[in-house]
Amino acid sequence: MLAVSGLCTEYANDQGGIVRAVRDASFEVPEGRLFTLLGPSGCGKTTTLRSIAGLEKPRVGEIVVAGRAVFSAERRIFVPPNRRGFGMVFQSYAIWPHMTVFQNAAFPLQVSGKKLGKREVDKRVMRVLATVALDALAERPATKLSGGEQQRLALARALVMEPTLLLLDEPLSNLDAKLRERMRFELKRLQRELGITTVYVTHDQSEALSLSHAIGVMKDGELLQIGTPREIYERPKNRFVADFVGTTNFLSGRVVRPDSGAGYFQVQSELGQVKAYCGELLAVDDEVTLSVRPEDIELREAIPQGENVWEGRVDQKIFLGEVVDFQVRVGDRILLSRAQPSLRTPVGERIFCQIQPDKCVALKAADETKS
Repeated sequence: MLAVSGLCTEYANDQGGIVRAVRDASFEVPEGRLFTLLGPSGCGKTTTLRSIAGLEKPRVGEIVVAGRAVFSAERRIFVPPNRRGFGMVFQSYAIWPHMTVFQNAAFPLQVSGKKLGKREVDKRVMRVLATVALDALAERPATKLSGGEQQRLALARALVMEPTLLLLDEPLSNLDAKLRERMRFELKRLQRELGITTVYVTHDQSEALSLSHAIGVMKDGELLQIGTPREIYERPKNRFVADFVGTTNFLSGRVVRPDSGAGYFQVQSELGQVKAYCGELLAVDDEVTLSVRPEDIELREAIPQGENVWEGRVDQKIFLGEVVDFQVRVGDRILLSRAQPSLRTPVGERIFCQIQPDKCVALKAADETKS
């Protein structure tokens, strides 16, 4: 549905230099799917979104939506933003304060140039307000809406044009934590029910993991990895992705030899010899970094059977209600582990750590350099 190919976007900074905001970005979003561009501030994700919207003109590349090129540097195609037919919701909702909820939602239809009768406008607006659960507030002044209601109104205003593509730029960042969590569920429900192809921009890993069909992780204008939320979290391809998406333990190591099973290797690490997984081919003596998520370090008071087992001592622990975070000292290293509250091992007591080999991900040093 959406195909972005070899996109490069540049702009001049205050000193007159050239900033390469997006470098050779390529990805596809199938019809009805939600694709998230995830990364820190300044990584190029909003510039990519604005390039798709037509608010930025890339130097190189091509953007095709439903078989129609809206930008192509090679073919000299640039469709203006108002002729692309996309819906967009910004971080700032830009609600008109002097209008009612109905008037705000109707405004795009009234200025679109399409000759729609009053009855058709009313029908479309009330249908989209009902979709976002604002139909009962249609005559309320926009200034009387809560933050969550304003966010839904901004979404309704984008949906009323029945866009082929919906572009969302940090739409939940102005909401408080609890409301943001509720709105994630609401956004996910709306996107799935309406089946609108969506590109979502955020720096919040929780939003990306909970909302997306696929995620593209960006850094310094480059897309470092594209995959499903589970692939990004469980099979990061480099240290930046592993560190940015969630919490992890990093251990330096060196490949000793291949192990039984495709993708498995014996690695000499700070903890001793470890059986680890890598999705790429590794050679003996390759330098690697091992990434292990806290929830994948299993803690036992009695020594468990199997591979990758070490004895340690509980250094610190923090009760968080549904989980307990443990810091366990194994030799000279501190490992962060997440366990159920039923594990009550006191600080200073012996405990055993076990890591399943498929949960111990080896990252090649070359990939770390790239990231």
